Amino acid sequence: MKPAPFAYHAPAGAAEAAALLADLGEDAKAIAGGQSLVPMLALRLAVPEHLVDLRRVDELRGIEERDGTVRIGAGTTQAAIGRSATVARGVPLLARATPLIGHFQIRNRGTLGGSLAHADAAAEYPAVALALDARIETLSPRGTGTIDAAAFFTGLWTTALEPDELLTGVAFPVWTGRRGFAVEEFARRGGDFALAGAAVAVELDGDDRVRRCAIGLFGLGSTPLRARAAEAAATGEVAADIDADDVGSAATASLESVPSDLHASAGHRTRVGAAVVARAWRRAIREAADA
Repeated sequence: MKPAPFAYHAPAGAAEAAALLADLGEDAKAIAGGQSLVPMLALRLAVPEHLVDLRRVDELRGIEERDGTVRIGAGTTQAAIGRSATVARGVPLLARATPLIGHFQIRNRGTLGGSLAHADAAAEYPAVALALDARIETLSPRGTGTIDAAAFFTGLWTTALEPDELLTGVAFPVWTGRRGFAVEEFARRGGDFALAGAAVAVELDGDDRVRRCAIGLFGLGSTPLRARAAEAAATGEVAADIDADDVGSAATASLESVPSDLHASAGHRTRVGAAVVARAWRRAIREAADA
């Protein structure tokens, strides 16, 4: 199939893009790298009357560390994130998730903002943003704003963005101290969307107790999920006394609406989810203990 007809707009700046989205309303879609939207257009799963192309908006790109965060422009490509020493140092979880996204051709065009705005529950970046309590930055004719990642993903392929809001950047808090990070997923083939995945961050204190931890899940619901019960159970415990398999079981014990389709049943996805959480937990704890 071919996309339905649409009017094409190529703004030169973020303010112009936001104004276009406000004027055109729900009949418009913003496109960045197009790695998610273009296939949807071709299949006519999305039929916007207007397409607002963000490729010329240079101010949406860039990576910088400031005030205890790494701020990444929404238009920054996944390939650029993967190459960034600033991201590798300040947000290792994001750096480690990046090579798992599709193939290098996709990462060369796909963007951070596009991945978050598309809000695919099986994608890596939304789960990382949720696990790290990232702040989503927005721009509209009403001004600038921020949305906590915990409130950003509202349903399947839906977010808290208003029709007139443009996603401009994401601020990731920098974890310090004895920290460890790991991303694990299971996919049938390299580059496929994961049947289930986990993004884990851990910080240990001087006595090897878990000072804080975060477990983000993907592929296990209609949105990325946070395993808060498992996090709470592990926090304050001596790392060596925590059974990783118990963490995996706790992380998946209360899952609701786990997808069931031709790729895997809900039960299989849940079991795989517990296994990848346990594997990521072991890696993250080992890295933190050695820090």
